[in-house]
Amino acid sequence: MPTETLSLLAQAADAAGAPSVEVVAATPLSTLLVLFVVGSALVVGVASRISTVHLALGFATTVAMWAIGYVAMMAPGLWIGELLFVLTLAMPILFGAVARRGGASALKVGLVSAFANLLIIGAFLRGEGAQSTFDAYVAPVLYVAGLFVASGGLAALGGLLARNAPPIRLPSPAGLFAAVSAATVFILLVTGGLVTGLESGLAVPDWPNSFGHNMLLYPISEMKGGIYYEHAHRLFGMLVGSTALVLNVVVWREDARGWVRGLAAAFLAFVCVQGLFGGLRVTGTITVETDPLMLTPNTVLAIVHGMFGQIVLALACAIACISSNAWKSSAPAASLAGAGRLRVLPFALLAVLLVQLFLGASYRHLQIPPADGNPAVHPAWPIWGHVIGAFVVVVLAVATGATASSRGKEFKPLRILGKGLVHGVGLQFALGLGALVVVLIRVDAGIPAYEVITTSAHQALGAVLLSVTAMLAVWSLRLVPEPEAEATVIQSSRAA
Repeated sequence: MPTETLSLLAQAADAAGAPSVEVVAATPLSTLLVLFVVGSALVVGVASRISTVHLALGFATTVAMWAIGYVAMMAPGLWIGELLFVLTLAMPILFGAVARRGGASALKVGLVSAFANLLIIGAFLRGEGAQSTFDAYVAPVLYVAGLFVASGGLAALGGLLARNAPPIRLPSPAGLFAAVSAATVFILLVTGGLVTGLESGLAVPDWPNSFGHNMLLYPISEMKGGIYYEHAHRLFGMLVGSTALVLNVVVWREDARGWVRGLAAAFLAFVCVQGLFGGLRVTGTITVETDPLMLTPNTVLAIVHGMFGQIVLALACAIACISSNAWKSSAPAASLAGAGRLRVLPFALLAVLLVQLFLGASYRHLQIPPADGNPAVHPAWPIWGHVIGAFVVVVLAVATGATASSRGKEFKPLRILGKGLVHGVGLQFALGLGALVVVLIRVDAGIPAYEVITTSAHQALGAVLLSVTAMLAVWSLRLVPEPEAEATVIQSSRAA
């Protein structure tokens, strides 16, 4: 991350909510509910008529653009910010080229990306204002038309540039879209970690509106300081919700397995519940009230929200595994030595990681940072429990990863995930130690950039480790103990 961006991160902590914003008459809950239902039906209806490979690559394009654009908005006006915006425009070209090499239509990928990007077009329109008939009626049409022309044109250019490139085999549409969904959830977790690290969780005091505005129509010109980090996190939540909807469409069209469809439906339900947790964490109740004095932020829900988001990511990764070509092409009963142990270890590690996640989230949300000359307050039980749990996690993760990688010669996914788990837990332990140090040495209200980066990286890698473990657990269900081991067990039970 560039130096300019790091400096801005530190400045944003002091400016959380500092910019003056316009508070408008709140959009009624009934109107928001109607818009939600109509919007969801529109997304499902359009997605049902588009080929699944174009949906997967189009949404992948949008997710990549949003991720780069998020970083670019941290440093507006600086050369690095302008460079990142150019890189954002390169994403349709890149995925258009991928589509062409995979036998899909580059143009259609660009048009799907434009459709997904409609989620943020309202923010730019409100940023321009509506001072005339042109601003109110003509500008929106031009913006939307320009979005589709530019996105489709750039993707088509990518396809043209790749016309002579060798063909590639794309993943299964359902598996690819599930992977895109997981990536979207992961980015949402990263933005949420930055919100917490910058202490900007209440920079936007109301929900489901934002300072009275419909969330999708909040002007981009007012997204500054802590408000930017909080509201951008909400917008990514809307993107995750749309992605979860479309994932169900893709899975229902591509996968006849009822239990997989059930998991996709559960993922959508989990995303909705997670969004509700996030909103109620801010307001304490479902309301359109905009006065912070009338709202009751809920710290317990902040902890639940932080934990549940990582569970949602793990579920998305599990769906990506079971929807992949590797899963469908591998034999359901892979006879590997020690398969029974491979089943037990990942699930045991999952349980320990969930406890560790609870302790870490509790400490992060219950600690009171230093302010106004008062020292920080560090709750003892979550931090000591988290520190002790770290050693348990390292031992169990190394055992799980080593077992998986050593048994993965015949089963490649196990080897990859096992090695990733072993290396990842070592890095996570180092990040955890660093996060503890930077939090304890802070003496005033100013939030150093290195603290935000270290704590957010620790949280993000923790989510990755939970997801890797969940994928190992899922893959372990494809295994059966070798026949000799089963016979030994049967004979022992009979002898007893």
